[in-house]
Amino acid sequence: MKVLFIGGTGQISKAVSHLCVEKGIDLSVLNRGNNNHLIPDSITKYKIDIYGIDAMKLFLQDQYFDVVVNWIAFTKDHVERDVHLFKGKTKQYIFISSASAYQKPVLDYPITENTPLENPYWEYSRNKIACEEYLMEVHSDDFNVTIVRPSHTYDDTKLITIIKTWGGEYGHIDRLLKGKPIIIPGDGTSLWTITHHSDFAQAFVPLLGEPRAYGEAYHITSDKVYTWDRLNDIIAHCLNVTPNVVHIPTDFILRYLPHMEGDLLGDKTWSAIFDNSKIKTIAKEYVSKVFYEDIAPNAVKHYVNNPKLQNIDLEFEKVYDQIIIDYLK
Repeated sequence: MKVLFIGGTGQISKAVSHLCVEKGIDLSVLNRGNNNHLIPDSITKYKIDIYGIDAMKLFLQDQYFDVVVNWIAFTKDHVERDVHLFKGKTKQYIFISSASAYQKPVLDYPITENTPLENPYWEYSRNKIACEEYLMEVHSDDFNVTIVRPSHTYDDTKLITIIKTWGGEYGHIDRLLKGKPIIIPGDGTSLWTITHHSDFAQAFVPLLGEPRAYGEAYHITSDKVYTWDRLNDIIAHCLNVTPNVVHIPTDFILRYLPHMEGDLLGDKTWSAIFDNSKIKTIAKEYVSKVFYEDIAPNAVKHYVNNPKLQNIDLEFEKVYDQIIIDYLK
């Protein structure tokens, strides 16, 4: 089976790339070449920008793939471009959507693939919904569409925290080590599902070239759920500290950090409990095996032992502290 990944070196897709090689799949990746050292040398690599239409058309002239997976399509124009490029060049097109597209707040648990897609809080999720709707409209016998919705998926270096800033993740460790308060929205007991990328890969690979998956959507998640308090405790335990947690309502937090509305109200504020029955009809042996307790020690060491990663966003930390001060007045 000949498979093309657009991307293929990201947090989720690199695990899938490795498993494809293990399974003997003829895998090629097409990307800008910046992170190809993260995937096996045996994979065929094409250094082409998917946004360069002329270069893509030239590349595809003499190519045909049984499956094309785009890991980096985020808006409707991206998938419209892909239909234009790959129709007639593949039997199956797999779009990576997001479980954040499911209805917020969720009205019924567990979440299934029949849960409505509706997220008024997060443009990222609404764009994914628009992509899904368009692709299902163009799904046909000569362009079979499969949709996959990952939830919160992580690798061996991921610090899973709820209030953070991009590039300043070490700030959470710094706060724990100094005994500073840690903000957790709500009462800390909402349930959250996280999935290790190796588990995701085990469920994803069976979808490749699978006719029963044509015209279908699947989420792929772990069967293990945590509270946000528990996730914070796991990281604190790795540092041998007792966390000083302050529970603050989400709407109060958003007065100070309005840019987090999508991430919180559009996703992490609500419990996320999934029914994985549908993906298990394809990946019949799928069982999530990796828990955050297994990974957190490595993730913490990744930051503690690497000074280059010990960046702290001082402006963000200033706002973080102000939220706590004002809430506790």
